[in-house]
Amino acid sequence: MHVTTTEELLQTVIDALDELKAQDLSVIDVRNKTSVTDYMVIASGTSDRHVHGLAKNVVEKLAERKIKPLGVEGEHARDWVLVDLGDVVVHVMLPQTREHYQLEKLWQVDFAEEATSG
Repeated sequence: MHVTTTEELLQTVIDALDELKAQDLSVIDVRNKTSVTDYMVIASGTSDRHVHGLAKNVVEKLAERKIKPLGVEGEHARDWVLVDLGDVVVHVMLPQTREHYQLEKLWQVDFAEEATSG
């Protein structure tokens, strides 16, 4: 496997999503919130085909750099595709799915602040 930094991995993902006009791209640094991953990238597609195409483009651009995802989930559902790259987890969703699950709200909560104020 080609050695790459987390920042290079993140930039490749962002570039792949931008190339196919992903909407509402959001990058969340979760290093201080979970040990599962360093960054969550969340983007919306305009249709189920767009969601699928965005996720596929991410996987293809990484393959060009000799990087294979640890897993891809939801390819057949098409309203939400998750690409697990280890240090970066990519969520591509339809806007209504994104609104329903509100991942940004979940991951942007300051858990330490919540614990002391609750």
